[in-house]
Amino acid sequence: MTGLRTTSLRRRVTVTVLVVLAVVLVAVGLVVDTVFRAQAERDVNAVLTARVQLAQQLAKQNVAPQNLLRRVETRGVQGSLRLPDGTFLGAADLPADARLRLVRATLSGPARINGAKLTLTADESLVAAAEQSLRWVLLATGVAALLVAAAALLLAVRFALAPLDAMTRLARSIVSGGRGGRLAPERTGTELGRAAAAFDSALDALEGAERAARASEERTRRFVADAAHELRTPLAGVQAAAEALVQQPPDAPAEHREHLQLLVIRESQRAGRLVADLLDLARLDAGTELERTPVALRELAHAQAEQVRLTAPGVTVEVTGPGARVLGDRTRLTQILANLTGNAVHAMKGTGTLTVEITADGFTVTDTGPGMPGPDRERIFDRLVRLDTARGQQAGSGLGLPIARGFARAHGGDLWCEAAPGGGARFRLTGLAPAAQANSPSMRPE
Repeated sequence: MTGLRTTSLRRRVTVTVLVVLAVVLVAVGLVVDTVFRAQAERDVNAVLTARVQLAQQLAKQNVAPQNLLRRVETRGVQGSLRLPDGTFLGAADLPADARLRLVRATLSGPARINGAKLTLTADESLVAAAEQSLRWVLLATGVAALLVAAAALLLAVRFALAPLDAMTRLARSIVSGGRGGRLAPERTGTELGRAAAAFDSALDALEGAERAARASEERTRRFVADAAHELRTPLAGVQAAAEALVQQPPDAPAEHREHLQLLVIRESQRAGRLVADLLDLARLDAGTELERTPVALRELAHAQAEQVRLTAPGVTVEVTGPGARVLGDRTRLTQILANLTGNAVHAMKGTGTLTVEITADGFTVTDTGPGMPGPDRERIFDRLVRLDTARGQQAGSGLGLPIARGFARAHGGDLWCEAAPGGGARFRLTGLAPAAQANSPSMRPE
């Protein structure tokens, strides 16, 4: 595959126009030369014909042969006359290859000239000289026109290609790190206007993508730093408890040893949950696959309610709403519900009322905790968020709500937080497809 030919556009345009102009001048010169030759030949023929007609008139008027021949001859035209008695008047016959135009005619009139042979010759050398002069004039004029056109084209092309130079300067400034510059064409209906508008649009998209990439990089860097910080705490606890357990003397109390063992288990489980949450977020970012099957939301809610009653006896759990069936991934929907109920129990500090309401396309989880201020209702879905509010931060690793929203959107729905009518917070999941619209048991989310 050959590369793009990058010869100077000014040179290409100038040379192309000059070549076209030269071809046109040559064609015009050939046409002028042909027309001039044809017209010259017509003029010579017209002169000879007129001279023959004059000779015929003079012969009928019984003009003496010598006078007739003298009156017929003119500048560039010579004649000869052979009388009926054989007398020859005028110039002698010229060779056939001479550059002359010959016209012969037989005269009629009185006896002394009746039947005489008139020969007229026109010298074409004058016409040839004029034709040669015309060719030199055309050549000199054509060369001068090409030189003038070349000089004018250099200036005209420089002016015409000034917008391209502006594009080039802007592109180089972008490459060197400059941002924000635009061509801003006055008219976008012309070819250069459309090109400049497309160039500005490309720069807008490029700078937007660059800003998005930098923001994403910053979020990723911050997320990695926060995740490392979160992992450091349980790992440090595991390490400290393990070292303390190893250093226990043989006669150490069994209760103390069991306490250290439980501490190791608890901190390792905490680290494991954090790693599992990070893996879930990575799957969401990569586009997780959902195993969609008909799911009874009421059955899911009752199962989760039983689990909350066991782990938080001080929380009253209520399940309301119809027995809706949706098309979704049972495991991920259970995870969403578990994250929402766990967050609610954490907010109520183990005491209060938790209501799970089933709707036609999802469910809501309402608690009687301190509630969530308006500005923070969207921030709580950020990863590893920490809120300085009465409700406190999320339960666990601070990734439960981002994961819940991610899986909700993977199902084609959405999850958000709003204020509950009697105080507290309400998390609403909507947009799940009814099970009756199932087309296949397994679908990949967009």
